[in-house]
Amino acid sequence: MKMMTFSKCCQENGFLMVVKCRDENAALKECLTKYYNDPTFYEECKQEYLKEREEYRKTGIPSKIRHQKLPTSM
Repeated sequence: MKMMTFSKCCQENGFLMVVKCRDENAALKECLTKYYNDPTFYEECKQEYLKEREEYRKTGIPSKIRHQKLPTSM
């Protein structure tokens, strides 16, 4: 939600976003900092990364390519 508010503010104000979107930017930074400092969130991200790394080592295929859908008509 904070990201959407900040993004909307930036789109509406163009170059003036630096001045006019300070409150939205501060709220977004506060929200992100909360997640960066959360040990539970860190551990969850670490486990997800290790799982993807293990899968890559098994298959040699990056997760972005593995998750792409194949065309239905050829």
